[in-house]
Amino acid sequence: MAEEEEEEESELSDKQKVEIAKWFLLNSPPGEIQYVAKDVKSILNNDDLYKEAASEAFLFYNKSHLISLPMSNRSGDVLVTSFGELEGNAFLEPRTAQVAIVDHVKQVCTEVRPATDEELPSPYIEEFRCNLDAEILKYVEETYPKGFCSVYCVSGKDVEGPGADFELAVVISAARHSPQNFCNGSWCSVWNIEFKDEKQTVEVKGKMQVGAHYFEEGNVQLDAKHECKDATLSQAPEDCALAITSIIRHHETEYLASLEASYLNLPDSTFKDLRRKLPVTRTLFPWHNTLQFSLTRDITKELGIGK
Repeated sequence: MAEEEEEEESELSDKQKVEIAKWFLLNSPPGEIQYVAKDVKSILNNDDLYKEAASEAFLFYNKSHLISLPMSNRSGDVLVTSFGELEGNAFLEPRTAQVAIVDHVKQVCTEVRPATDEELPSPYIEEFRCNLDAEILKYVEETYPKGFCSVYCVSGKDVEGPGADFELAVVISAARHSPQNFCNGSWCSVWNIEFKDEKQTVEVKGKMQVGAHYFEEGNVQLDAKHECKDATLSQAPEDCALAITSIIRHHETEYLASLEASYLNLPDSTFKDLRRKLPVTRTLFPWHNTLQFSLTRDITKELGIGK
């Protein structure tokens, strides 16, 4: 009777199972959520619970990892990001003025339609957005072999001319998935560009995130984040685009260089600190004269064999 009560108490509720399943899905390494989902579905052994967990987790995962999906009409790729999110799993692709409908769980684009005038910025804002998009695209093509980027109007999209503030967002996403070689990685950066009309300045705030997973005979993960700020003078759209891109290039290059430098020093710093400097005996092992140690002799002595 006591055993039955104990089993009832230890049984997880459906809500708890869903929350645990969501945790595993949300914490999947870059490019590996489909593999994790397959195992989670098998463990749950309940399609309804899996669908509930997956519908919430995949949406958040796709947006936080800034995944890119080929559009169904083969006109390019769309970035899944909150900056371009519309109603009904729709995401704006501003470069081609199209809206893509996304199936988050399958991670595919199912439909594409032209964007409406209400979903696009005014001609004045579009000039700034378009010029910046062109410069960022050049930079990404030079820097990230498998990178994607987009520029969105975050606020003030209806501004018709000088005299008001507005904000753009630059999103850069690059991934390299190589599960056959037991490694996956991603780079995500988001840059908020605030145009301050009164101050005649442009404030730039950036967030960068690097994720990597190595799992050949082990499990090593990297999750590094960095934030920075900068500013430039407000200028014509073409000049603004060049100045902002130069700022982004500088900070991303600087951060990548700092990452490389820190990992080059890992063996002599971090890894060295993790190791015990001396064994428990507090004496160094005499590698030059190992013959003085005999496992057989020590065991014989301890067990009193041969007496």
